[in-house]
Amino acid sequence: MGHTETDLAQILQTGPFHLALRAALAVRGLPLQRVQHHLAHRGIKVGVTSLCYWQQGARRPQRPESLKAVRALEELLQLPGESLLRLLGDPAPGAEGSGGRPRPAARSYRSLLEASGAVEELIAELESPVDGGLHTVGHQERVRIGPGRELVGRDSQQVVRAHRDGVDRYLAIHRGDDGCDAERVVVRAGENCRTGRVRRHRGTGVVVAELLFDARLRAGDTYLFGYGFEDGTGGVSGEYVRGFSFAGGQYVLQVRFHEDALPVRCRRFAQSAAGAPRGARGDLTLSGHRTVHFVEQGVRPGILGIDWDWD
Repeated sequence: MGHTETDLAQILQTGPFHLALRAALAVRGLPLQRVQHHLAHRGIKVGVTSLCYWQQGARRPQRPESLKAVRALEELLQLPGESLLRLLGDPAPGAEGSGGRPRPAARSYRSLLEASGAVEELIAELESPVDGGLHTVGHQERVRIGPGRELVGRDSQQVVRAHRDGVDRYLAIHRGDDGCDAERVVVRAGENCRTGRVRRHRGTGVVVAELLFDARLRAGDTYLFGYGFEDGTGGVSGEYVRGFSFAGGQYVLQVRFHEDALPVRCRRFAQSAAGAPRGARGDLTLSGHRTVHFVEQGVRPGILGIDWDWD
């Protein structure tokens, strides 16, 4: 749609940010490649993909470098000072009270992961909001332990529901065991998704991967997809844990052991937060297929997992 100076002035007053940026680019007739070129000359690095996400409303500038780019965009597009930055203070589309479904109460990564700093750093690099707009309603996860007692990999089939409009991706997080080489971990997209950007943190063995959907969801829509991580780079594994930011839904965890590496005892457990005492313990019996599993109905925010003894 074509925009006039009058349209632009109105949108700068009302927002939202992505529509204002899109209108300014249209009125000035600047393609994203030229915008990136001009920003680079000012010493500001921002990708064409990020600029595209900003004007589509799929991402909002959050990091200091991104906000610096927005200030430069105001000058480049000959806009009043703070006119775009001001709009970034508005609620994101789909937040409670802004036309989307009420967002379920969420727990932070810091309360769920000992490596939360690395996770938050990688998510910031992807310029993804802390709340990705999705919560899980069903998740079945299969973990594989190899002959050297190492975490070989894991596979997930997940059903999510959007609590705001416009969501088209999911951020999958993997943390390997001690010694994990994050650079060698392979991300595998399964049904109904494809792999997007992948970020890795060497010091902690954390990998964060975008899984891109085939559709843009509206608030209330559900989506089923599958994915996995191939690891095998870490040391001896003694447990597998999964953190839950949101309540609700069913979670099924299965751990399969190699025939040459069978534990002597397996237990399920729950934690309220990373580092908290483990409760709700229960012994699990290894089946003839060398697997143990549990099913949790109505997951609560916190941590669930299985640990095992080798000797």
